[in-house]
Amino acid sequence: MNIDIQKVSDQATGYIMVYGTQILMALLIFIIGKWVVGVVSRAVGKALSNRKVDPTIAKFITNIIYYLMMAFVFIAALGQLGVQTASIVAIMGAAGLAVGLALQGSLANFAAGVLMIAFRPCRVGDFVEAGGASGVVKEISIFSTILLTPDNKTVIISNANVMGGNIVNYSMQAKRRVDLVVGVSYSSDLAVVKDQLHEIVANESAVLVGEEVTVAVSELAASSVNFVVRCWVNTPDYWPTYFALTEKVKITFDKKGIEIPFNQMDVNINYTPEANA
Repeated sequence: MNIDIQKVSDQATGYIMVYGTQILMALLIFIIGKWVVGVVSRAVGKALSNRKVDPTIAKFITNIIYYLMMAFVFIAALGQLGVQTASIVAIMGAAGLAVGLALQGSLANFAAGVLMIAFRPCRVGDFVEAGGASGVVKEISIFSTILLTPDNKTVIISNANVMGGNIVNYSMQAKRRVDLVVGVSYSSDLAVVKDQLHEIVANESAVLVGEEVTVAVSELAASSVNFVVRCWVNTPDYWPTYFALTEKVKITFDKKGIEIPFNQMDVNINYTPEANA
């Protein structure tokens, strides 16, 4: 069997010229398109930031635009290869339906992400308790929420878990109430204790002037008389004020001779000489 090498070579060259050019153009469309998508998404993010749009909403919108544009770039690259894009779109639609049924959890996370953006129970920078974890919200993406804990651990929680439970947002309100429980012995003069607690709160600079301050006996416990101390501070000052008041109570009570009872155990040993004879 004789093979016309020249003919085969010419056919191979023709195929390479046709399909090689198509493949090269498809790669160029994909690479350039991906670069353009990146530029556009960053420009949108910057524009939203300049307009003082909430970082949570800005990040969410940027992600949506990026993935939608990348889908168009992918379809355009396939079209350059000669693939019927109408069929691809139909196939992608059918596949999307099948994948959607298989990945109902992911769709639930996406829907929860949309709800979080719409109702905004928390924002980037808020300190929250959600999904079994607590920390500062670093990012709310399409499918998950990222928290940074006080000890610098990153916690990634699915949006469905965040929206499916209680969300405690400690940063949403401008001010918070500090609650302290202080126990003193039954022999203490309650009037003196109340005066000292009022003075401690009054001398704390972070306590908001004009807000209600409560110092009252809250419980007659087994070994102590418990006072409740309540005052208001700006939300960022909550923990510094809480720690400062606790320390000042101990220092002041020690100076004034006010006893703070603590749990004690008395051990009695009965020695009987006859039993050891």
